[in-house]
Amino acid sequence: MAAHAFDAAMALQPLGDGRFAGATSPAYANMVGPFGGVTAATALNAVLQHPALLGEPLALTVNYAAALADGPFEVVARPARTNRSTQHWVVEIVQAGETVLTATAVTAARRETWSVDELAAPDMPTPEAVGKPNMAALVEWVRRYDIRITEGAIPIAWDGSGDASRTTLWMREEPSRALDFCGLAAMADVFYPRVWLRRATRVPAGTVSMTVYFHAGSVQMSAVGTGWLKGQASAQAFRNGFFDQPAQVWSEGGQLLATTHQIVYFKE
Repeated sequence: MAAHAFDAAMALQPLGDGRFAGATSPAYANMVGPFGGVTAATALNAVLQHPALLGEPLALTVNYAAALADGPFEVVARPARTNRSTQHWVVEIVQAGETVLTATAVTAARRETWSVDELAAPDMPTPEAVGKPNMAALVEWVRRYDIRITEGAIPIAWDGSGDASRTTLWMREEPSRALDFCGLAAMADVFYPRVWLRRATRVPAGTVSMTVYFHAGSVQMSAVGTGWLKGQASAQAFRNGFFDQPAQVWSEGGQLLATTHQIVYFKE
């Protein structure tokens, strides 16, 4: 069987000494370069493939220094420090001799403890009630997901009349794929720029830095399987050409799987 498009897009070939060879995929093309979520997943994949890996992902921060050009690149991952239960990573993506992405990650040996979700999932119509995918496929990567927005859709009229920044939606990969850390990291980035909704004005925008915190481990993700995820994104401040974009991702049953926070550049 052919590999899922997502697995093919983030595939890495070991080169030794924590170095890996990868290449961009036209299936995840964005306005400029590839979809940032799949690039973040590729950086995380280098950590997960490293022979020195301890535990599972707990946090991932990626800084987009420049857009990846179509073609090959190299990922370098190294454990900066390994403790008894946590491991701290430094990752870099290099293309044509220049750094295009820097990242840090923390992995941890998870153990069973008292647990509770303080943040409840939003009440939303079911995916079936929403119907077919309704996030406009303005770029190719959107076609790789089944996204059904229940609140805060991309404006139909770009008339400057926006007054809110919140979007809630259902999402899953298309075709379906069992949830894992890389897939969750990518889906944390499916939300379109909040400035578009808040202003109802389509301006150039791009993520500068994104952090994903993984509240679920592999056991919880296995329980999700290929099921739907609930997502919610908003913004807290727009100022001097940048805005933040916090978001949350829950399982269909309401378990909080990940939270994320971006800082995004926008242009007048």
